[in-house]
Amino acid sequence: MADTEHKVVSHEEWIAARRELLAEEKEYSRLGDTLAKQRRELPWERVGKDYVFDTPTGKESLSQLFAGRSQLAVYHFMFGPEWETGCPHCSFWADNFNGIDIHLAHRDVTFVAISHAPIAKIEAFKKRMGWNFKWVSAGENGFNYDYGVSFRPEDIAKGEIFYNYRNSPRTGSELPGASAFYKNASGEIFHTYSTYERGLDVLNGTYHWLDRMPKGRDEEGLPAPQSWVRHHDRYPAEKASDPAAGYEPPGKVRQLERAEKA
Repeated sequence: MADTEHKVVSHEEWIAARRELLAEEKEYSRLGDTLAKQRRELPWERVGKDYVFDTPTGKESLSQLFAGRSQLAVYHFMFGPEWETGCPHCSFWADNFNGIDIHLAHRDVTFVAISHAPIAKIEAFKKRMGWNFKWVSAGENGFNYDYGVSFRPEDIAKGEIFYNYRNSPRTGSELPGASAFYKNASGEIFHTYSTYERGLDVLNGTYHWLDRMPKGRDEEGLPAPQSWVRHHDRYPAEKASDPAAGYEPPGKVRQLERAEKA
């Protein structure tokens, strides 16, 4: 809706309208609390495989990734073995991850990102992006396949893959997700939760800010909802170095990128 068409009211009318919406927001929060409780009450499945990951300091088992805590939060970051950079959209999410590990650690949770790509590529991209959260490589240990975020060529060739708990006509070899694991005092590990697609929205603080802005996510009319997203150092130069610089429409960003490649 154009700003000239939007309803404008007195302060008293605005407060009344805001109170009506507040009642709905409170109900939404209560429903969210109920869903969170239902997540915690899901049955667990025992992790029977001894996954070993490549890390910047050597090999670590899934058990070691817990780093002495009982809970492990995993972001499944799209970064295929042949790719030179991580997915721009997962990078959009990962820009929200720096600094959360210390807070999670004080609630008995270790945070780690896991990708399919070799650790050397992960480390180079992580340095470029300026991130400091732990990020390891699953390589070909089977972890990414078992938790539904990487797909073998023979699976893709069938014309559909099993993603987000259903068969999906997707063709990509890598997709995003988030998972939770628990390790008991005996060292047994359990998979307690995984989410994909729109279930990941809650992990993206930028989207939550946009949802509270007058124009919202402002993605209507784009080829795909996130087609405006770039690695944070690949927006126009002045925008990358100065967050206060003026707004650049997504179409303009794409024109500039094509000019850079020409």
